[in-house]
Amino acid sequence: MMESKKEKSKKDWERILTKEQYQILREKGTDPPFKGKYWNHKDKGIYYCSGCGNPLFNSETKFESGTGWPSFYKPIEIDNISTKKDVSHGMERIEVLCNRCGGHLGHVFEDGPQPTGLRYCINSTSVNFCDLCCDFSKITQNFSK
Repeated sequence: MMESKKEKSKKDWERILTKEQYQILREKGTDPPFKGKYWNHKDKGIYYCSGCGNPLFNSETKFESGTGWPSFYKPIEIDNISTKKDVSHGMERIEVLCNRCGGHLGHVFEDGPQPTGLRYCINSTSVNFCDLCCDFSKITQNFSK
């Protein structure tokens, strides 16, 4: 279950996040295709929000979409994300946001595999990874400080 939302000021986010994370999570930027840390990542584990530690995607739902961005067919918990209409850059898309901190994660498209038919196209910079051997509770404790 998702924890309560994390409200932070612009200055707080600038202090907490790297320049790259701030540009993607707070200013709705996009990683270049085939350049992000996780686009071709094959390890088993959990992808979580790099802004607040919210668990977002399980590696079991990751698939190769050919787009150059990490792609998943469903989130760990649907309540851990939110979506909204995005009409930027002359396109109409559905933006995916972290439901805890409001960070921009990427977009969702209706061209994914079964069982959902969805493709959550996520920026590598928006997430971090915890393999099956790590203690995820310690990670979430770091974000609650």
